[in-house]
Amino acid sequence: MRRRKNIASLLFSLLLILALAWPAYFWTKDNVANLTKWHNSKLSPIIMIPGSSATENRFDSLVSLINKQSFKKHSLLKVKVWNSGKITYQGKINPKDNEPFIVVGFENNHDGYDNILKQAKMFNKAFTALTNRYDFNNFKGIGHSNGGLVYTAFLEKYFNEDDAQIKKLMTIGSPFNFAEKSTANKTQMLASFIKNKVNLPSNLIVYSVAGTQNYESDGLVPLDSVEAGKYVYQNQVKSFTEITVTGVDAQHSSLPQNKQIVSLITEYILDKHTLDGKGKLNPSPNQSDNRN
Repeated sequence: MRRRKNIASLLFSLLLILALAWPAYFWTKDNVANLTKWHNSKLSPIIMIPGSSATENRFDSLVSLINKQSFKKHSLLKVKVWNSGKITYQGKINPKDNEPFIVVGFENNHDGYDNILKQAKMFNKAFTALTNRYDFNNFKGIGHSNGGLVYTAFLEKYFNEDDAQIKKLMTIGSPFNFAEKSTANKTQMLASFIKNKVNLPSNLIVYSVAGTQNYESDGLVPLDSVEAGKYVYQNQVKSFTEITVTGVDAQHSSLPQNKQIVSLITEYILDKHTLDGKGKLNPSPNQSDNRN
């Protein structure tokens, strides 16, 4: 009788172990598969956000200029997030292209802090869809004008480094203090960015590019407003560099096509330098380096 009880107890223990081990086996198998996919991911896109009133076509000339001097052409995928939440795609990522350009535009592309917060939320939706669709674990970012502000709001409010790592960010003519010419008058947006900067990725490398026609503004955005980005990023991320571009095409709307900025993107954002036909980089503009 006692022996039967021992056998029954042993069988119960074995069944309990199997019941616990079975789901654990599949969890481990799926987790290893995900980690393997993560480790083997070679795709590292450059995701770009245009400024207010601009569409997902804003960077066509920029990508064309980069591809003209690149031995390996970069794909261009355009994504649009509609107010309804629908996401549409135009273009494609070529199978052998590990560093494509992805532009995310919005149906709501209006100016103003409230709209920037809405666009950051919409970008988060698009970013989640992109990571699920293309399985990349790292990327680089470029934001022109308010696009840099949308990126900042996204990084502070929504970004999770467990989903993907942002390696570098370049903001171009981004008015961190809107039209204010002095940081003594901080806008609500700038104050909020400063308050929430602790949420920024600590390993991020940031380049803040300003255009200037008269060393005061790029014709639309005051230089001091662009430089206010240092109060958000400096001493918070791995490194922060301010760069000022002058001369031809240094006005605000022309910055994405500015050849000096094309060279900066080639040199600092792309994983591998894009060379011209002679194997040399285009000369870079004068820089003001404020690294931590």
